[in-house]
Amino acid sequence: MKRYKNLSGNSGVLGYETGNAYIVVKFSGGDRTYTYSYEGAGMRHVEKMKQLAAAGKGLSTYISKYVKDKYD
Repeated sequence: MKRYKNLSGNSGVLGYETGNAYIVVKFSGGDRTYTYSYEGAGMRHVEKMKQLAAAGKGLSTYISKYVKDKYD
């Protein structure tokens, strides 16, 4: 799992891992990971989350706004 850069300094995301059709996200405050897939969250959302994860900014906010409960 890659460490999330957290350029804003206040993200709840600690790390992430990507695959062809999914992103796995680990949040602070727990050991659980959340998998967001094309099937569950939709291709558009997963691809946007991958971009935000690589950029190191905006991922936690995006998840809260658009895909909070759409994990597998």
